[in-house]
Amino acid sequence: MTYEIALVLGILGVALVLFVTEVLRMDLVALLVLVALAITGLVDTQSALAGFSNPAVITVWAMFILSDGLTRTGIADILGTLVIRIAGKQEFVLIVVIMLVSGGLSTFMNNIGVAALMLPVVMDVVRRTEISASRLLMPMAYGTLLGGLTTLVGTPPNLLIADALSAAGEQTFGLLDFFPVGTGALLAGTVFIALAGRLLLPKQPRVQGEKQRSQRNLRQLYGLQERTFTLKIPRQSILAGKSLAASRIGSAVGLIVVALDRYGRIEALPSAKTILQGGDKLLVQGRLDRFEELRRWGEVIIEREAPLLQSLVNERVQLVEATIAADSALVKSLVNHTEYRRQFGTNVLAIRRDELIRRVGINKVPLRAGDRLLLQGNNDAIADLNRSPEFSEITVVDENALTNVYRMQESVFVIRIPRDSQLGGKSLAETRLGEAFDFRLLATFRENALQLMPEPDELLLGGDLLLLQGRPEDFDELRGLQELEIDSAVSAQLSSYESDRLAMLEVTLAPQSDLAGQQISDINFREKFGLELVAVWRSGETIRSDLNQLRLEFGDALVLLGPRTKINVFADEPDFITMTPAPKAPPDIKRAPLAGIIMVAMVLSVWLDLLPIAIAAIGAAITMVTTGCLTMEQAYRAIDWRAVFLIAGMLPLGVAMADTGAAAYIAGEVMNLLGDHGPWPVIAGLYALTSLATMIVPTPALVVLMSPIVLSASAEMGIMPQTAMMAVAMAASASFTSPISHPANILVMGPGGYRFVDYIKLGAPLTLVVFVAVMLLLPLFWPISYVNP
Repeated sequence: MTYEIALVLGILGVALVLFVTEVLRMDLVALLVLVALAITGLVDTQSALAGFSNPAVITVWAMFILSDGLTRTGIADILGTLVIRIAGKQEFVLIVVIMLVSGGLSTFMNNIGVAALMLPVVMDVVRRTEISASRLLMPMAYGTLLGGLTTLVGTPPNLLIADALSAAGEQTFGLLDFFPVGTGALLAGTVFIALAGRLLLPKQPRVQGEKQRSQRNLRQLYGLQERTFTLKIPRQSILAGKSLAASRIGSAVGLIVVALDRYGRIEALPSAKTILQGGDKLLVQGRLDRFEELRRWGEVIIEREAPLLQSLVNERVQLVEATIAADSALVKSLVNHTEYRRQFGTNVLAIRRDELIRRVGINKVPLRAGDRLLLQGNNDAIADLNRSPEFSEITVVDENALTNVYRMQESVFVIRIPRDSQLGGKSLAETRLGEAFDFRLLATFRENALQLMPEPDELLLGGDLLLLQGRPEDFDELRGLQELEIDSAVSAQLSSYESDRLAMLEVTLAPQSDLAGQQISDINFREKFGLELVAVWRSGETIRSDLNQLRLEFGDALVLLGPRTKINVFADEPDFITMTPAPKAPPDIKRAPLAGIIMVAMVLSVWLDLLPIAIAAIGAAITMVTTGCLTMEQAYRAIDWRAVFLIAGMLPLGVAMADTGAAAYIAGEVMNLLGDHGPWPVIAGLYALTSLATMIVPTPALVVLMSPIVLSASAEMGIMPQTAMMAVAMAASASFTSPISHPANILVMGPGGYRFVDYIKLGAPLTLVVFVAVMLLLPLFWPISYVNP
C-alpha cells in the first residue's frame, strides 16, 4: 500500500465516521472531503471543483425542478388520485396500486418528490377506509424507491453510475437501459409486500381503536382530550391587569391557552400581550397535575433572614467565574440547572457577558464562547471545574465583586414552608418551581441544621427555610395562580367555539425543509403562523410536554391548533406536508398538458440521442419556468441543494481513489476473497457490500465510492463493467433497511408511527427479494461480456 492510497483511505474512513455519527451535516462532510483532497494534492484544483459542472449533478438539480413543475401543474396529483380511487378498500389491492403508482411516477420524477406528493394522497385513503396509515405508508415509500430503479433519471445513483462509465471511456447507460431489470425489481418487491411483507408491517395503529385520521379524532390519537380544562380568573385576582405572558399561566407549566372567553366574546389563541381581566375564562390544554403542584407554592412565606443565611452559606462554599471555552460543548446550549448540578456539582447563579450581567431568566440565554458563569460549589466541585475542558479559565469571586458587580443581594431571599403545607414530602424537582420561575435552591435550614446545595430530588418538609435565588416578586404570580378556579368540564360555549372556529392540522416536515434541527421555541409557531404546537409524534411515542425544548427532526409528525383561517393558510407552507384535510390552493391544472408535453419532449430527445441528458433536462426546466408552470423562486426552492453539494463534493474522492490506485487496491482485496469463484459471485459480493453500506452512507456518496472499485474489479476479471455497474446501481437505490437510508423512508416515519425496527423487519427481507430478482434478471438482459484480448 502506497502513501497516497493510505491517505485516500484515511480521508474515506474519516468521512464514513462522520456520515455514521452525523456529527456534521452530510453535505458539509462532502465539502470537507473536497477541500482535504485538494490540500493534500491528491487531486488538482480543476478536478476538485469539476463536480459542480458534472453532467450528472446538473441533471439531478434539473430533475428536481421538473418534478416540482409536474406537481404544481397537478399532473402527478391527477394521476395519483385517479388511480388510487379505483383501488377500493382491500388492503392487498391498495398496497399493489399504491406501490405501482408511486413507482410509475418515480420513473421520471424525483422519488423524494413523489413520496412528498403521495403522502397526503395515501393519508386521504386512510381517512376513507379502516386501514391504518402504518399499513400503507411504508409500501408507498418503498414503491418510490423501486420505481427509481427503472430509468436513468429515476434516481441520482443511476445518473452517477452512467457518468462513471462515461468518464472511464466505457459505453454508458441510456435512458431506458435500466428498465428491464428495474421493472422486474419493482414487480418482485410489490408482489412480495402485497402477499407476505404486509404481514410484517405494524398491525396496531398509534392508539388502540384508531380507524381513520380526521379533525375529529386527532385529540384521541395524541391523547389530548383529557388534557383540556377551563381556568377562571377571580374578580379581584392578583393577575387582573397583568399580561398573559406576565401571569405565567402558559410558561410556568407548559399550558397552552386555546381561547379566552370575556363576557361571551371569545378570542382564539390570545397573544402573550393580552391583558387579563377579572371574570375571564381561559380554555387551556396541558397537564393539570403539574399545574396543581406549582400552585401549592403560593402558600409559602417570604422571610427576612436572607443576609444571615447567605453569610452562613458563603462561609462553606466557593463562588467562581468559569469562562466558557471556545470549543466547549456548552456553546449555544441553554443552562439546565438540574443538568449542571449533575455534571459539575454546581449552581449557576449568573451569566456575565462583557459588561452585561444576567441573574434571572438565565435558563433562556444561549451560551457563547467567552461567557463567564458565576458558579457556586463545594471545594471538590470547584477543583473538578479546573480540569473540565468546557471552561478555559476559573477565577475565584470575592465578596466585593459578589456585592458590587453581581449584586447578588438583590436576587437572594428566604422562604418558609408552612408546617401543614402540602409541599411537605415533595422535592423541588417534582414541583417544577425551578423550571417554571428559574429559582435556584442554594440551601435549606431545618431544625438548626444547614444543608448546602441540596440535590433536586431532596424532599422538602413543613417548617423548612429555603435560600433561593430568583425574583421574590415572582411569588405574586404564584399566588395569582393559586387563586385561579379550575373546571375540568369545558363550558358549552367554549366547546362549541373550539369545534366551530378552531381546527387541528397534522403535518410533517417536507424533505427539503430547513427547519430540521431547529429548536421549536426558535420557530415560534404562534407568532409566525398564528398556530400553537400541541403534540409531536416521534419514534413511536407521543410528546405533549416541554415541546419548546425539542428540536425538530425529519420524520416527526406535528399537531397544530389554531383558527381555521390560519390553518388554511398554513396548509400551503412549503416547509411542511399536511396529512389532515385542509383547503389548499388547487394546482394550476390548465398548464398540466403543457408540463406533460415538456416532459415527454425531454424523454424523447434523450431516447433518440438528439441531446445529452443534462442539456435536455436544463432545457425542459427552463421551458417549464418560462411557460409559467412554476416560478424561478419555486424552481430554486425545489432543488435539494444538500443533495447537489453532497454529490459534487464526493465526486473528487472517486477520482482520487481511481488515480491513486486505492480503488484497485480494494478491488484486489475483493478479488482475493471471491475471485476464484468466477465473475458472478464477485458481482453478487459487490451488490451485497453496496446494499449493506446503504444503512450508513448516503446513496449518492456510496455510488461515487463504489464506482471506481467496480471498474477496477471488472478490469481485473477481464469483463466489461456494465453488468457489475448495473448491479451496484440497483443495490444503492434499494435502500430499505433503515429510516435514514433515504429521505422517503424518514418522511413516512412520523405519519405512519413507525419505529426503527419496523424498517428492518420489512426492509431486510425485501432487500433479499430484490437481490434475488436482480441476480436472476442480470444474466438475461445484461450478460457478462469478456474483454477481447
